[in-house]
This record gives sequence, structure tokens and C-alpha cells, in this order.
Amino acid sequence: MGAPQIIDSRTFMATRWRRRRMCVLIADAPAPAALREITAGGAFLETNARPPLGATVELRHPDAGSIYGQVRSIADDGVGVSFTYCVDSVAFALAAIAADMSRPG
Repeated sequence: MGAPQIIDSRTFMATRWRRRRMCVLIADAPAPAALREITAGGAFLETNARPPLGATVELRHPDAGSIYGQVRSIADDGVGVSFTYCVDSVAFALAAIAADMSRPG
């Protein structure tokens, strides 16, 4: 083992096995977004869209389907969205992670 490495939070999930598929964030209008982080409780999306805090948005993933959430944070490079923790949010997160780990045939 080598020395511990500092991981830049902007590239935390962008490992060589993860493809970061483009999604669509729908607030007032559709906007492209890339998933930086995803869990059953929420996601961080790299996007130019800046819906207001508390706004209800829809996230559409090409393989995982769609899910609704609320904007919980706004950063220079994107937005954080929280999901209601339920079976659907777990399924969405797992499908998005699995799709991002899959290599095209």
C-alpha cells in the first residue's frame, strides 16, 4: 500500500469504471446534468441550472428512469437534490450506479 491519497470531491465518483451518464434535470425548463454523487437519499448534479432552494425538480436518467426531489443545496458547479427515502429512491440509485458501471457492448 502506498501513502494515503487526497481525493478531490469534484472527481470522487469519476473513477475509471464509472461513466457518468448525462441526465436531464427538469425544473422550470429541462437542463443537462451529470451525476457526481447518488444515493437513495439524494444526488449532487453538475449542471448550469440553478433552481431555487426547496424547488421540486425531476431527474431523468437514461437507464434508471425518473425521480422527483427537492433542491437542498446550490453550489458553483451544480445543485444537491434530496429524495424521499423509499423503495423507489433505492431502486433509482442502484439502477443509476449499475448503469454507470456498465461498459457498452
